[in-house]
Amino acid sequence: MSQRFDILIVGAGHGGAQAAIALRQRGFAGTLAIVGEEPELPYERPPLSKDYLAGDKPFERIMIRPAAYWAEREVAMLTGMRVNAVDAAAHRVTLSGGETIDYGKLIWATGGHPRRLALSGHDLVGVHGVRSREDVDRMIGELATTTEVVVIGGGYIGLEAAAVLTKLGKHVTVLEALDRVLARVAGEPLSRFYEAEHRAHGVDVRLGCTVECIEETDGRATGVRLATGEVLPAQMVIVGIGIIPAVEPLIAAGAAGGNGVAVDEHCRTSLPDIYAIGDCAAHSNAFADGATIRLESVQNANDQATLVAKAITGEPEAYKAVPWFWSNQYDLRLQTVGLSIGHDDAVVRGDIASRSFSIVYLRQGRVIALDCVNAVKDYVQGRALVVAGAKVDPERLADASVPLKELLAPA
Repeated sequence: MSQRFDILIVGAGHGGAQAAIALRQRGFAGTLAIVGEEPELPYERPPLSKDYLAGDKPFERIMIRPAAYWAEREVAMLTGMRVNAVDAAAHRVTLSGGETIDYGKLIWATGGHPRRLALSGHDLVGVHGVRSREDVDRMIGELATTTEVVVIGGGYIGLEAAAVLTKLGKHVTVLEALDRVLARVAGEPLSRFYEAEHRAHGVDVRLGCTVECIEETDGRATGVRLATGEVLPAQMVIVGIGIIPAVEPLIAAGAAGGNGVAVDEHCRTSLPDIYAIGDCAAHSNAFADGATIRLESVQNANDQATLVAKAITGEPEAYKAVPWFWSNQYDLRLQTVGLSIGHDDAVVRGDIASRSFSIVYLRQGRVIALDCVNAVKDYVQGRALVVAGAKVDPERLADASVPLKELLAPA
């Protein structure tokens, strides 16, 4: 099989889907295709560890668009296919089955694959990542025979899964190698709050833990052995220790990068007519003080996809979107705006014990990010402070009786 498309999108997640949507919305009339590894049409991934795992949302409700949408807009969906190689000079990709597809422009939106444990038992039945519908469907299929779950990794994915499984009546233990959960993405006050919340719901949260191996019986996980020698019984083990960006074919083709593929302010890679967006795109971010980072968020994938669509249709813009993120655990709605990377001060706004508060992060006296727990007004109003890099007296920030919008003008 040999085909050609004016634009070929590799990756059928949020970024890939939004790129196709934005191109058609902007009047692009050329041939367009999305290549996706999974058999499904594009769907939302955040609900996988929340509503979908809990059984609150069927798959149809997390699809980004129904099948008819793609057909009506003449977006060819090449599902269940993986790109193994890219020939940038020939403008051609080779699929896992050996077929080739030629393209005019290529948009790489592959995201990443769950990082696997580098220890014995990582591939046993009962050991799961949480990245795809298939991952979560396997978990759901094992729930009836599962009473004890060990979650390895105290990031958002692990904590969200722990919250859902606890509500489903499972005994859950969370193991975190560092001295607090969410250590890579949040300040200590938020970490301690979520540790306390999970413990209050019956989760056994263990910090500073090193896993030695996953124990088995007949090829199925039965427990997690710690470096101390203790074995935690488990019929299900969830691994949430980050992702590895899926960029090997681009790097092999000569694209600049390493931990992700390097892109410029218009999401162009170093290869001709190839863009990269979403979790796999390493870019200089103004909200990280210009550092080159990868942002693993729906917001970033969608915003970069729209940016590429604008560039392709003749209205290029530099990427400068404000990062935002959310997490639902129990009855807690966390909303984050900005990036707390490199903060040197964290101001707690409101009463943590009330379970409605915000943490405002500062760097050299300027607001760079907010974590808002059940505090929607702070999240909405705090965005302007982050965009402005406002310099605000920490005492005024801490006074929850003063709306954040009133702190912008004096800044």
